[in-house]
Amino acid sequence: MENNTRRGTIITASQNIVVRSFMAKTYGWMTAALMLTGFTAHYVSNNPTIYMKIFSSTFLFVGVIILQFALVIAISAMVNSVSAPTLMLMFIIYSISLGVLLSSIFIIYTHETLTSVFFICAGMFAATSAIGMFMKRDLRGLGRFMFMGLIGLIIASVANMFFHSPTIYWVTSYIGVFVFAGLTAADTQKLRNIALSLEDGSSELVIKLSIVGALTLYLDFINLFLFLLRIFGARD
Repeated sequence: MENNTRRGTIITASQNIVVRSFMAKTYGWMTAALMLTGFTAHYVSNNPTIYMKIFSSTFLFVGVIILQFALVIAISAMVNSVSAPTLMLMFIIYSISLGVLLSSIFIIYTHETLTSVFFICAGMFAATSAIGMFMKRDLRGLGRFMFMGLIGLIIASVANMFFHSPTIYWVTSYIGVFVFAGLTAADTQKLRNIALSLEDGSSELVIKLSIVGALTLYLDFINLFLFLLRIFGARD
C-alpha cells in the first residue's frame, strides 16, 4: 500500500485517491469558470451596444459589482444549506458577471498581450499551486502573512486613487503578484488538507466543497493575471 506522511501522520492510498478526485473536481470547476469568464469578456468587448450600456450606466455597473460580492459571500456561507446545483449555478453567474467587467481589458490591451500574459500567469499558477499541493511544510503562516499583505495592498490601491502616484502603482503591481502567488500555494494546501478529511470523493458535500475551492483558486488566478497584466501589458 502506498503511504505518504504529513505532519507525522500516515496518508493511505485510499486517502490519496480521495485527494486526487477532489482536486481534479476543483481544478475542473476553476478551469470551466475561467473559460466562461474569458468567453463572456470577449463577447461583450465585441458588442459595442452591450459594452456601452453596461459601462455608461452607473446603475448597471455598480449593480454587477454588488452582485459579485453577494455571490462570493453566498457561495462561501451557504455551502451547507443549498444543493450542489445551486452552488454551481451561483458560480456560473459569478463567472459571467466578472467576464462582463473584464471585457474592458480586451479593448485596452492587444490580444497578443492578453495571450502572452495569460500563459505567464498559467505557468506561475501551476508552479505555486504544485508547491502547495506537494510541500509538507505547513503554509498556514504564509497564508496569514499574504492575507495581511492583501489588506495592505487594498489600502495602498485605494489611497493611490487620490495620489495618482506611478511609484505606488508599480510597487503595488509587483506586491500583488507576490501576494497572489503566495495565496495560491497556501490555498491549494488548505484544499488538499480539506480533501484529506473527507471519507470519499463522490458525495454531494465533496462536490459543493470542490466548487467553493474552485472559487478560491479562480479568484487567485484572476487577480494574479490582472497584476501581471499591469506589469507586462502593452496598450493598444
